[in-house]
Amino acid sequence: MKPVLLLALFVSTSLLAQTAAPKAPEKPKGPTIPADAQWHDVTKWGVEGRGWGDQERKRWFDRLPAKAEGKVTSNVWNLSRDSSGMMVRFKTDAKAIYTRYEVTKPTLGMPAMPATGVSGLDLYARDEKGQWRWVACPKPTQQKVEAVLIHDITPGEREFAAYLPLYNGVEKLEIGVPKDAKFEGLAPREKPIVFYGTSITHGANASRPGMVHTAILGRHLERPVMNLGFSGNGKMDAAVGDLLNELDPAAIVIDCLPNMQPHEVTAKCEPLVKQLRAKHTTIPIILVEDRRNTNSWITPARSKHHDDNHAALKAAFKKLQAAKVANLFYIGGDELYGTDAEGANDGSHATDLGFMRQADIFEPVLRKALK
Repeated sequence: MKPVLLLALFVSTSLLAQTAAPKAPEKPKGPTIPADAQWHDVTKWGVEGRGWGDQERKRWFDRLPAKAEGKVTSNVWNLSRDSSGMMVRFKTDAKAIYTRYEVTKPTLGMPAMPATGVSGLDLYARDEKGQWRWVACPKPTQQKVEAVLIHDITPGEREFAAYLPLYNGVEKLEIGVPKDAKFEGLAPREKPIVFYGTSITHGANASRPGMVHTAILGRHLERPVMNLGFSGNGKMDAAVGDLLNELDPAAIVIDCLPNMQPHEVTAKCEPLVKQLRAKHTTIPIILVEDRRNTNSWITPARSKHHDDNHAALKAAFKKLQAAKVANLFYIGGDELYGTDAEGANDGSHATDLGFMRQADIFEPVLRKALK
């Protein structure tokens, strides 16, 4: 082809490309935090889910007091430094809400659990009927998060609640509002429902911190909750029982079977309940069977493990009843995730659907117990 023709072809092709694919306009930038925003350190009024009063902590947002190190196992201690289950409440008429917080671990998400659940701050508010409804959750991309949680809010004063990260620790947390907004930090409510359990209680694999069944139940029952789920390490330990006996709870839920074998349930369940009852003479104690893995219907060995675990817990429950241990309740595990095998994303750990289903089964038992 002649050079002149090649040049003409290049020019016409370039013009056609410019005509057919005009430059995309720049995306508008999102809202920004104003320089004169007022900031509020949540440690000044406190978070729910943080027990043991003013006992010394290694870090303010640790779930266990410093003295627990060396008494509980090293795994339980390390996991207790995640802020799972903690929730801060406040009231404001602000038309925008901001946050500044820093998490302790650089791993912000996990293979089966998004960064919003592992490291996010999950904001809820009461609507005009007083019901809790979801508002916002930032998508963390680094350990230090500074974000506009929500803006252009419908005018009016309302109560908010922010759930802290499930599988990360928190170094500091501030809530921000515009300079002219009213703001009131709400003190933690007393007598929480205490959940002692496994990775499922800890929050795996919720998409947001507010979607764990413990958080869902707290909203439904209008009660503070304390999440003592220790991933892979909820094993009915007496050392944890000693710490539970220092609390002033409304009820204690023991949900440790997913981390235990039948012989361990037989050996440890009765002693733990009697240990707790020696201190907490009247409060409800609820025993929970392990959920069935959502693929256990096709894996006979796993199904048998659940059968044997359930049988061991039922036997312990009957012995405790025979021993006249009062105010003891029981939750079966067969349908905690539903019966359609859709409640988990890895067979073991709940999705939001699984957590909602689990909360639906826990709720009537807890309501009865809390009467």
